[in-house]
Amino acid sequence: MANPLKSLTPLGHDAPITETIGAVTITENTGTALASLAARLGYEVEVASIAQTAAIPLPGPGRIEFAETYAAIWLGPEQWMIEAPFATHEDITAILKPIFTETASITEQTDAWVRFDITAPDLPALFERLFNYDLRRAGVGAATRTVIDHLGCYVIRRADTEVSILGPRSSAHSLHHALTTAAKATF
Repeated sequence: MANPLKSLTPLGHDAPITETIGAVTITENTGTALASLAARLGYEVEVASIAQTAAIPLPGPGRIEFAETYAAIWLGPEQWMIEAPFATHEDITAILKPIFTETASITEQTDAWVRFDITAPDLPALFERLFNYDLRRAGVGAATRTVIDHLGCYVIRRADTEVSILGPRSSAHSLHHALTTAAKATF
């Protein structure tokens, strides 16, 4: 009889890995469910109202906002990436679609992305080696799309000493290598 399938992290392990290099800690985060939310044409006001009632923040350009259960990253006009705890929102689209009904298009994104949480006392020194975005000016709550090692990624400033990187899951090893190489060069 064949072995049953078992899930692996984006880096191919049974459990997420954490790596410390000098003052930098890089953690593979598999505890977040993701879904894209796009307001349908003509329903922008309804989507904003529904989101407010459901305690789903919808930030403006270049931002992420946090609420009790949900967080949202601005992707473009009337488009956001919604985050929620994976433990309670494994099928996040099945939870969000009844809330927004026909006012928005919602697409599962969890397995398309890898998330690395990076903590360090001097994050700008690390990230200036990786992409052209001034983290020194970007305060907590900033979020942007950029390129890291030829990969389209989102950079999210969660705290003064914590940044999350969302990158393509299919390139998780390449992105992890870029992060660890920059950490070794910086610290």
